[in-house]
Amino acid sequence: MKHITITKTAGAVFLTVFFCLFLFLPLWTVLEQGLDWKVMTEVCRNRLYLEGIWNSLRISVVTTIFVFLFSFPLALLYDRYEFPWKNACPAFMMAPMILPPFVGALGFQQILGHYGVLNSILAHFSIAPIDFLGGSGRFWSICVMEALHLYPIVYLNLVTALANQDPQLMDAARNMGISPWDRFRRITLPLTKPGILAGGSIVLIWSFTELGTPLMFGFNTVTPVQVFNGITELGTNPSAYTLVIVMLVFSIVLYLFARMMLGSSHDSFTAKGNAGSGAKTLPGWKRYIPTFVFCLFTFITILPHLALILTAGSESWYRTILPLRYSLLHFENALTDKLVAPSIINSIEYSLIATVLAVAAGFLAAWWSKRSNTWLGKIFDLTAMLPLMIPGIVLAVGFLGMSIRYSWAQKIFDPINNPVLLISAAYAIRRVPYVLRAAASGLEQTPIELESAARNMGGRPFTVLWKISLPLIAANLLVGGLFAFSFSMLEVSDSLLLAQKTEFYPITKAIYELSQYFGSGPAVAAAFGVWAMAFLAAALIAASAMLGKKLGALFRM
Repeated sequence: MKHITITKTAGAVFLTVFFCLFLFLPLWTVLEQGLDWKVMTEVCRNRLYLEGIWNSLRISVVTTIFVFLFSFPLALLYDRYEFPWKNACPAFMMAPMILPPFVGALGFQQILGHYGVLNSILAHFSIAPIDFLGGSGRFWSICVMEALHLYPIVYLNLVTALANQDPQLMDAARNMGISPWDRFRRITLPLTKPGILAGGSIVLIWSFTELGTPLMFGFNTVTPVQVFNGITELGTNPSAYTLVIVMLVFSIVLYLFARMMLGSSHDSFTAKGNAGSGAKTLPGWKRYIPTFVFCLFTFITILPHLALILTAGSESWYRTILPLRYSLLHFENALTDKLVAPSIINSIEYSLIATVLAVAAGFLAAWWSKRSNTWLGKIFDLTAMLPLMIPGIVLAVGFLGMSIRYSWAQKIFDPINNPVLLISAAYAIRRVPYVLRAAASGLEQTPIELESAARNMGGRPFTVLWKISLPLIAANLLVGGLFAFSFSMLEVSDSLLLAQKTEFYPITKAIYELSQYFGSGPAVAAAFGVWAMAFLAAALIAASAMLGKKLGALFRM
């Protein structure tokens, strides 16, 4: 009992220091300037701000619906059937992770623009052009763009949850004559609640606080963009900081609403699949149907990638389906630009440090939440989700404020001369929710009796944690760690504000700076975006090689 208390206390101390230093202190630095009831009243009465909140909610809900419409059928296909190229599907499904939404928007606008690809196709059939990027079309374009980028979060969690189910349950239900729909409604859906909550809550709140995509599409009447404009244009505008509080309240409500709709995860029976895979092979040519579905959807999801590549490699692309002339000049300019090589090295360093911190904090928070029926575990769970409920730009401003206001923080978080820890910490606190939800999903589906048995046989808490708990949820932690690293490499808000000097620019800050150049700047930025895609794709392949199997191994336990 003494060893258990020491282990729990050490974990609680680490989490307390981590969240106080990297979350609450930056947030307090910002909020003490904006917690003004007069300004709050003005914000709640201002029609423009109310419209921004409403639009953010609409984008969040519609994007989440799109994500589940994309992800659930694909996850069921992957889990239920064996088909050609199945092992390659996980890597293909993660293709959106290697392209920042704000960079992908450059390619997406080439597809949806007034003289873009789709309208060129319509013109070929003598159909009037459609304004995809104006009016309501812009709203739907943003939702589709965000859904195409975010669906891997739900897809990977659903695949992991489905893989943990015992196929004998479905076999028994089938033998009892239960219809496929009733099997899905009464068995599959309840057993995937952990995966639905793990992925759905992240997507719901992430899309509510997303800044980059609406900003690139010029959709300014959304709360994150209003916060961004308020801070960049007015510096200490209290309305911008007050909007942060409004967003925080709405984000917490969205998260609690998601949990309420799904019910308590403990209410559903979960079990590790221990009877082997229940996947079956369709007869004849039908076995290629899942392959065709995955290939078709992969093609749709990589359209922004393809458009970005063509933009970077085109010399002229106007009112045509494909560029009229091609050139490698933009790729050459991107490689030779003085911003590129250092920014890649910087991003790797920032992201690796952030991933280590996020995995440690996320796992400990999940363990406290699911293995300790105390109020402290619930507090850690809610606290770890807060970074998803706060716009990254606000936390970035909070870190900058810390480095100016507190003398001890100036030595640790120096944004001018040594911002490594500053940027890494900002990345890490934003990625903890991904690891938390992935680890919590694994712990919920891991029988606690295994850990209890190990402790009853004399195993010390740390030994049980290291040899029992961690191996059983290793796939979940790998998924969470992969999310943490990938999204850190693609972080936008923190990168734009915290990297002050050219020598410390990460990839996204370098791309943004390149896109501001006159003339061919956007094309050169697109070319660098392509190089960044290639680099992150190589990182995914390297991760697969280190595991000794393809990435599909991440989703089987």
